[in-house]
Amino acid sequence: MTVRSDEARGDAGGNTGTGDAIVPDDTGVPTGAGDGGATPGGEGGTQGDKPLGSRAPRFIRRSRPLHLSWQVAVFLVGLAVVVLGVIMLPLPGPGWVVIFLGMGIWATEFVWAQLALRWTRRKVAEAAQKALDPKVRRRNLTLTAIGLTLIAALGGWYLWKYGLVMPWKIHED
Repeated sequence: MTVRSDEARGDAGGNTGTGDAIVPDDTGVPTGAGDGGATPGGEGGTQGDKPLGSRAPRFIRRSRPLHLSWQVAVFLVGLAVVVLGVIMLPLPGPGWVVIFLGMGIWATEFVWAQLALRWTRRKVAEAAQKALDPKVRRRNLTLTAIGLTLIAALGGWYLWKYGLVMPWKIHED
């Protein structure tokens, strides 16, 4: 089976929740059964430049028990990296970077992680494009200027009221 866009089929029925439908390919032979829609060669339907599906070496994909063991190992390594990233969120460290690294590890084997990363990349690209819009840039610069002015005013008021004494060293005489 191959993954084909609903628009190409001409109807909206039978979608899989991602805008794609599973339809038999021209040969009528279902391919990729049991591996998330990917063909035995690691290729599935594409929604970008890379095919969906497992990126495990071919000799691992040939053996079902070996491939299942590979998937478990990839899942556990990815899980460890994601958990480490979640731990880093309140602590000093690159928490979000580590979480996305774990998602990247999962994406080497699992279609759901590949789709999540594609969605994230698309949203980041959209946000970057919005940030380059002249109106949005002007608004962001105005808000930044207002915020810095407010911080400077509060700092000036603090220095006028208390001088250069830090709050934790105030002594009552």
